[in-house]
Amino acid sequence: MTDERQRRWRLLLGGAAGEMGGLGEDDQRRDGALTSLYGGGGEGQDGKRSAGLGSSSPVLHRWLGDVRTYFPTSVVQVMQRDAVERLGLNKLLLEPELLSTVEPDVRLVGTLVSLSKAIPARTRETARAVVRKVVEDVERKLADRLLAAVHGAIDRSKRTHRPRLSDVDWATTIRANLKNYQPAQNTVVVSDLIGRQRRSRTASLRDVVLLVDQSGSMAESVVYSAVFGAVLASIRAVDTKLVVFDTEVVDLTETLDDPVDVLFSTQLGGGTDINRAVAYGQSLIKRPADSVMVLISDLFEGGVAGELLRRVRELVASGVTVVVLLALSDSGAPAYDHELAARLSELGAPAFACTPDRFPDLLAAALRRDDVATWAEEAGMAVGR
Repeated sequence: MTDERQRRWRLLLGGAAGEMGGLGEDDQRRDGALTSLYGGGGEGQDGKRSAGLGSSSPVLHRWLGDVRTYFPTSVVQVMQRDAVERLGLNKLLLEPELLSTVEPDVRLVGTLVSLSKAIPARTRETARAVVRKVVEDVERKLADRLLAAVHGAIDRSKRTHRPRLSDVDWATTIRANLKNYQPAQNTVVVSDLIGRQRRSRTASLRDVVLLVDQSGSMAESVVYSAVFGAVLASIRAVDTKLVVFDTEVVDLTETLDDPVDVLFSTQLGGGTDINRAVAYGQSLIKRPADSVMVLISDLFEGGVAGELLRRVRELVASGVTVVVLLALSDSGAPAYDHELAARLSELGAPAFACTPDRFPDLLAAALRRDDVATWAEEAGMAVGR
């Protein structure tokens, strides 16, 4: 066995490696960090097995430092999450000197938001800074794509063949009339003018209602929804509403100028009354044919499922484009109510999970009034199953 292979097996097995030999100083620190979290490993100076992070800030601080030093970022995030979930180390998130050393990611934001009511005053600003860093990172990656997709969808859907002269899209008009080119006259006979409808400065072209389940299992979806809602709110052509719900319904539209405020206004956990949320969303619809409602929920309904189905049927029949996202996250296949998802899909409200990077294209398809179920299936997403 090569030295490198033996070293890797020694790190994997920890104290159970027996006679495989010792480790260098750096590898001892790596081994210690893993053993502290997962146990089953090395021996202390007294010859007894040692494991556990304890509860003191110095121990946690030293462990966090070792993890960040000796492991790549992707592994750091997994180990931090396991420290909270396996060992119940909420203190890791409630002490400013510890929180400032944590590698932030979307799941950490979800945990911070779920603990927001318990975060002491001395840690709140640090917590907000961590959340803002993740929010800005998501915006940097996805905001431009969402803006481009939405603007493109609206421009395409609002073309008219009877524009005012000042509203003619001449490049598109010429391309559409090339079939009428007259070689003898070296000219194109324009039989079909194409332009864009003019709108007032205050009127929006589309209404988007985001209904977001804030039960504990939907934490990542809440984070991404807050960011996407804030980006959509910056588009004048779209009137965006953001509503979060558990057994209560809270309209957070007024906070959309800052997604961090949106997140700290949510209350992750608790029950779920989807029917009540959809009823509120239905009350916001003023122009059904120009409205898109996106329900983001795992569909574990605590309310009246029959009433929910009736409301969705009414919305679809009135012309509203209704889309159900079982999750808006990168965490793989979600758990959800398969029967309710299938019934909603049958009503014309396709239900499927969506990753954040596909959401701009999804919303563009909905705004254009494309067949969203077909779009999802072509994108490899299982609809209503």
